[in-house]
Amino acid sequence: MAARCELTGKGKQFGHNVSFSLRRTKRVFRPNLQKKTFTVDGQKLTMVLSTQAIRTLKKKGIIAKKA
Repeated sequence: MAARCELTGKGKQFGHNVSFSLRRTKRVFRPNLQKKTFTVDGQKLTMVLSTQAIRTLKKKGIIAKKA
């Protein structure tokens, strides 16, 4: 999977692990990316989206909510 959301552009961020003794070591925060398939004009379209983008699309009614 790509390291970036195709809709929002959300990607990896950098920061530190902070130990109990407050030593800082570098780390990477990666977005939770999922493959989602949509049907647009009868054609299947697969996108790599962050879970936050999927939640927003469900809230706006673009993706049907499962009952």
